[in-house]
Formats: sequence, C-alpha cells, structure tokens
Amino acid sequence: MAMTKKIVIIGAGYAGILTAKKLAKRLRKYNDISITIIDKKPFHTMLTELHEVAANRVDEDSIRISLKKVFAGRKVEVKLDTVTSIDFNKQDVIGQYESYPYDYLVISAGSKPTFFGVQGAEEYSFPLWSYEDAIILRDHIHTIFRKASCEINEIERRRMLTFYVVGAGFTGVEMIGELAEYVPILCEKFDIERNDVTLVNVDGLSRPIPNLPQKLSEKVTNRLEKMGVKLQLKTTVSSIGSDYIELKTENKITKNTVGTVIWAAGIQSTDIVQSSASSLEIARGGRIQLDSFLRSTKAPNVFVAGDNMYYVPEGEEHPVPQMVENCEQSADVVAHNIVSAVTGKGEMEVYKPSFHGVMVSIGGRYGVAYVGLPKHFFSLPSFLAMFAKHFINIIYFIQVLGWNKVFSYVKHEFFTIRNCRSFVGGHFSNRTPSFLLVALRLWLGAVWLFEGVMKIVEGWFNTPKLTEFFGGANTWYNSILNAAVPTVADSVSSATVQNGAADAVGTVLINFNFLGLFKVIFVSGKALENSTLSDYAFRLDVPLMNWFTNHLILPYDNIQIIMQVFIVVAEIAIGLALIGGLFTTLCAAFSLVLQFMFVCTTGLYLGTFWMIFAGIAVLIGAGRTFGLDYYVLPSLKKHWKKLNIIRKLYFYND
Repeated sequence: MAMTKKIVIIGAGYAGILTAKKLAKRLRKYNDISITIIDKKPFHTMLTELHEVAANRVDEDSIRISLKKVFAGRKVEVKLDTVTSIDFNKQDVIGQYESYPYDYLVISAGSKPTFFGVQGAEEYSFPLWSYEDAIILRDHIHTIFRKASCEINEIERRRMLTFYVVGAGFTGVEMIGELAEYVPILCEKFDIERNDVTLVNVDGLSRPIPNLPQKLSEKVTNRLEKMGVKLQLKTTVSSIGSDYIELKTENKITKNTVGTVIWAAGIQSTDIVQSSASSLEIARGGRIQLDSFLRSTKAPNVFVAGDNMYYVPEGEEHPVPQMVENCEQSADVVAHNIVSAVTGKGEMEVYKPSFHGVMVSIGGRYGVAYVGLPKHFFSLPSFLAMFAKHFINIIYFIQVLGWNKVFSYVKHEFFTIRNCRSFVGGHFSNRTPSFLLVALRLWLGAVWLFEGVMKIVEGWFNTPKLTEFFGGANTWYNSILNAAVPTVADSVSSATVQNGAADAVGTVLINFNFLGLFKVIFVSGKALENSTLSDYAFRLDVPLMNWFTNHLILPYDNIQIIMQVFIVVAEIAIGLALIGGLFTTLCAAFSLVLQFMFVCTTGLYLGTFWMIFAGIAVLIGAGRTFGLDYYVLPSLKKHWKKLNIIRKLYFYND
C-alpha cells in the first residue's frame, strides 16, 4: 500500500489560501496526496481593507472569510492551531495542540508589525495588522469621541481628539485618509467642532508612498491636506507614552500631547519564520532566502509564498514586494512546482513575476493608481483608480470564495455603504424602504396575469397565432420605414404612409443600423404633433433572431403552439408569483427576459415600457416585504447551502 504524501501549508493569508486551493484543484484525482492548511484563526482576513473597518465604513464581517466555506467540498484539511516550531530534519510542524508531519512544506505565515525598537510604541500605540486590531481601533475611536463630547476642559478635549498615524506607506496613508473622512461624521454625531480634532501623519520618508511617482505622491499630499491632515515628513518617532508622542526632526526633538497613536510603520515576518533562522537562510526583515523555484536555499522541499519570501527576480535589483499581487503570483508558481515534485510530472517553473502597479485609496471617495505593464505604467484619475481597486478586489474574491464573496463585497462597498462613503457618492446605497415597492410588484404581477389570461381567451392554446402576431408588427413598422421621406440626415426621418383607404401618418425618429448586427427603430404611428405616449414604439431588429423566428418557429404550426403555450404559462406564472411575492428575483428577471424578447420581435409601445423599469425595481428582495419570500427563501437557503456541489461552487450568498 502506497504511503500518503503530505503537503502542509502554514498560514491562511493571501498566499496560503490560494496555494491550498490551487493544489487541491490540480491534485484532486490523487488519493495518495493530502493537503493540510494550518492557521490560528478559522477565517481569512482581508488585510488590505482593515482601515475601512477601523474607520467604520464597512462592517467587520466584510473583511472576514470563513476557511470552512473556502475549502468546502475540497480535499484540504483545515487545522486550527498555533505553530510553535518546525523540525526541518524530521520534517515535522509542531503546533500547540498536535504535530503535522510533511513531505512538502509551504511557509506563508504572513507578517507582523515591527516597532523598530521605539520606546513605548508596542505598549501605547494601536497597530493595524489584524482583524482584531481593526475592531479594537474602531471601538476606541468611537469611545474617544463619545468621552470627548462630555469633556469640559478644552485642553484635555483637544488632547483626546489628537490622532497620530505613524507611517506614510500604503497602510498609514489609507488609515489617515479613512480617519479624515470619518472625523466630520463623528463630529456631527457628538456635536464636536472639527477644529478641535487634530490629525497628523508622521514618517521619516521625504514624501508619502515613495512607491508612487513624485507627481502622484504630491496628489496624495494635497488630498490629505485638503481633508485636514498635517503631514510631518522627514520625522522619526523617538518614544510614545500614554498621552504623548516624542518626535525627532533633524536634530530637534519635540514632545506633543496625543490621545491616540496608530502604528502603521512597517512589518516583519512572524516569529515562527524568524525562529527558523538556524535551519534556513534568513534575509532582511526575517524573510526566507529562496531559489528561482521559490524553494528555500537550505531545504528543497520547503517552499515559501507571499510576505515571507526573499527573492530577487532575474534582472531586478530589489526583492519582490510584500503585496497581494506577489502573493497571488507566487502561490501559483509554488502550487505548480509542488505538483511537479510530488507527481513527477512536468517541469518546475521559474518565478518571473509581472506586477501591474499599485493603488491607494484615501477614504472611500478618492484614490490614486499607477498601473499598467512592466515599463509601460500610467496613472489613473481618481474615479478610475477607485474603480480599478474594487475590480481587482473582486477578481481576487472570485478566486477565493466565488459569487458568495463577490455579492457580499458589492453589498458592503456599494449597496449598504454608510454616509455615502464610496467613490460613486453613495448613489447605489439602499435608502428606499422596500415596502414602498409592494404596490408596484402587485401591479406588475396583475398586468402579467391579465396578459396571459387574455391570450388564453384569444385561443393561444389551440390555434397558431405567432405568424399574425409577428407579421402584423413587421408590416406596421415596414409601412412606416419604407415610405419614409427623410427630413433629417442619417437615421432621423419622418413619413406619411397610406393604409388602405384611410390615411395613416407615421413618424420615423430613429432608424439606425449598428454594423449589421442589429437595427434600432423608434417610430410613432402618427404625425409627431398628434402623437401620444401610446403611439410611440421601440424595437431592436436583430437579424439572427429574425432568422431563428422565420425559419425555426413560424413555418411549423406545432412549434408555434408550443411557443405560445410557453409564453402564456410564463406570463401567468410570473403574474401569480409576483402577486404572492414568491421567488421574486427569479420572476422579475424572467419578466425582463420576456420583455427583451418582445422588444426584439414585435417591439414595445412606450406605454408598456414601465414594465421593464418595474421589473428592474423589484429585482432584488421585493418579495421579502408582504410576500411569501419572507418565509420561503430563508428555509430554502438553509437547505441549499448544505448541498456539497453548492458549497464547492460557492453558489450561494450569506
């Protein structure tokens, strides 16, 4: 009996979680290979979004991803344990509760804050490098404002409301920017003057975020100053106390009273990585020296991904940065090389990272970005920079937790955002009480039900009607279009058409052919001056759909009746479901599909267009108010989430 080969991954951060998923996918057919991931927390934390929670822009659950959900239906064993040491000779990972022998080890244990030996920094400052850090800081900020609102002594109140963020890198700038956006909201809530609050960003750097070009650093500076932040650059921290911070600028030392110091000045590898120095080659910042295949230079069966790796790519002068994109790309190479090693198939891959730039958000509304391809980078305006940031986050979430996390992220960042703190100004955020949609939902359902019943009365179950149904519409449009006398260039014209003995006036407003793919037609059945809303009709003339209709449906009576029955049943089912508020999202979506079909075949009068907009309005959650969805969906969701295939595909939302 073959021995099982064991792959152990330390850390469920960005790199660890992606490495485990990629390995599970590529090794799913190998029953003699096991994959174990060890972390001290049952969830993965979005470290790049900590500032949003700390400044109360989003809920804490938005940055937390359950490991149980991530690895549902996959051959990955999740172990909740704290790794205390690694025996590289015996190939054994020793945890607080048990040991984990390995054949191949992946170290992706992440980082921790470094305080550079600054006296009092660890005791008296608030770090921002974990889920708990963000929640503690959020609660502290709120408490400080609450207490300050009751403080009578002006000097003490101003001290309490003085905030220093140490570090002008990505984390520091994003934190101070988020805080600067949050402060006016807190001031209004607690009736505090904005001038009583002091915000300072301090760093020994000469400019914020030196990874950015000079021009973009200046934009960051200007934005922060506009938000009321004072930047103290070329300044280091000498010491921190319970109510003061001591700063050194050149040879001058100043002592300033302070209420809160937030530490975002740098990171180093976690203790378990640094404790491996006796067996592995450790480089600057406690990072592990690697070869081109991302293996330790001292242990070829030990791979490293993410923040713990020290690797200088060929042709580069500096080691790979400790950023999410490096975690993603290194995870892919590590997974590939372990699969090659453990199966004996394929060649190992040299790590040749290709990074696509950096982005930084200063609050929820403003951002800067320097992105592109190697040697071809460019900056983005604020709106596009923020859009790019959210888009990249969504790409990452698709890899980690699929639809479930994407839905959650969009909900938190756009649909339920607090105080309009998003780059689209909060316009997507839900403010309309859902019970106001009940009447619209009932009326839309009643109209669909009426349409279906009337078609039964007209004999749609018994006699082919589609030839007349489609043909009459085509004849009407063609009679207006073909007799049109142009009065405006290109696609806008008007016409008077004859229909039998009576005069029929038609006006062509738009007749635009888009590259032969489809034609946009907008007409009125009367002269423009005599037209009412019910006289205007809109149609998308799609040749492919016309061919399908004319060749596969209309020539056959049986097919016509089948289609007619389908349309009638669909209209009645949609109507009844909307009236009852049952499966409202599905029915509203199907309602829109039917309307689109009608737009592409017979066209729609503008008097009917309200049904499209009503379908959009009731698309999300309208059945939860005075509807059966209030009872049915929670019950179905409970059972739906238990299905193995659904959990594996993440085809649900929380």
